[in-house]
Amino acid sequence: MSEKLRVLVTGFGTFPGAPFNPTMPLVQRLTGLRRPAFDDVALTSHIFHVTYASVDRELPELIARHRPQALLMFGLAGRTPHLRIETRARNAVTTRFPDAGHQHPHKGSIEDGADARSFGPHSEKLLRAALATGIDAQLSRDAGSYLCNYLSWRAIEAVNRNNGPRLAQFVHVPPLAHDGTAARATSPITLEALVDAGEAMLLELVKLTRQAARA
Repeated sequence: MSEKLRVLVTGFGTFPGAPFNPTMPLVQRLTGLRRPAFDDVALTSHIFHVTYASVDRELPELIARHRPQALLMFGLAGRTPHLRIETRARNAVTTRFPDAGHQHPHKGSIEDGADARSFGPHSEKLLRAALATGIDAQLSRDAGSYLCNYLSWRAIEAVNRNNGPRLAQFVHVPPLAHDGTAARATSPITLEALVDAGEAMLLELVKLTRQAARA
C-alpha cells in the first residue's frame, strides 16, 4: 500500500482584539472529516499561539515531525466580510502592534532586501474550489503585516527548501459569533460555510499536491 499523502492544517489562537478565533473550530472540523476522498490522506492539525517566536519555533518542528507535503493555513481577518485566498506574503511586519506575547518586532521587514513571495498558481485553483461551494471568496495580494503574513512568509520559505512541503496556501476567514453563526455586523458567513469551502480547498490541494509529486 502506498504511503498516505500528508497535509498539515493550521490555525491561530486568540490575540488582542480577537477573544474568539474561528480558525480554531474550523481546523478541528476539517481535520476530523471522514470522507472516502481522505482515506489515503493523513491530516494533521496545529494551532499556533499568535507570537512570532511560536511560528519560528513550531513550524520547523512540525515539518520535521510530520513531513507534510502540503500546508493549508488559516487566519482571522477581523474586518473582511469574505474569504480571502492570499496569493503572496509581503516582506513586511508591523512594529506598531505587539504579538500575543507582548513582543514588538524591531524592524518593519522580515528579511533585508527581499521581495514579496508568491504561493503559486494553485491559489487561483483553490479560489475556484471555494467559490463552487457558494461562499463569497476573493484572491488577495495583501496578507497584512501581522502573524498571518509572517507565517505565510515562513511557509513559502519552507516550500522553497529541499525536502520541504510541495505546496502551501494561506486563507483568511471573516469573524464568526462564538456559536459558529454569522457575525452579521461584519459578514454573513457561518462556520458551516467555512467548513464546506475549507473541505473543497483541501480536496483541491490534495489533488494538486499529488500532481506536483508526479511531475
